[in-house]
Amino acid sequence: MTQTQPESHTTSGRETWPTMPDVALRPPFTDARGGIQPLVDIPMQSAVLIETHKGAIRANHYHKTDWHFCYVVKGCIDYRHRPTGSTGHPEQLLVPAGSMVFTPPMVDHLMNFPEDTVFLCLSRNPRDQASYEADVVRIDLVQD
Repeated sequence: MTQTQPESHTTSGRETWPTMPDVALRPPFTDARGGIQPLVDIPMQSAVLIETHKGAIRANHYHKTDWHFCYVVKGCIDYRHRPTGSTGHPEQLLVPAGSMVFTPPMVDHLMNFPEDTVFLCLSRNPRDQASYEADVVRIDLVQD
């Protein structure tokens, strides 16, 4: 079922977004049972677990209204990003297991995987195919 797109990214929740792609995680809550790692405490409509093989490229696009947090469970992501419309070389960030990266709307981004990787993608918009395709614009930041 297709869900309604949220209001424009320019008016909804921008003050809660991280200011840098590399997200500083709060310390986990720990006791004798183990730990609880806080990740994201803002409203979202999608949480997906993604498995990716070594050498794969994902993304190579931007979103018109969607944002997402990507938390690496296992492996690592070679994350590249730049403002949409920029022709400059994208910034590069290695995101290892136990780390998280944030991508706001209107940011060209791609993920290259130097090893088999499992990550959580927590997004503002719903992840059904129709909603996703209506919001994503594919680009050639890096060719596969």
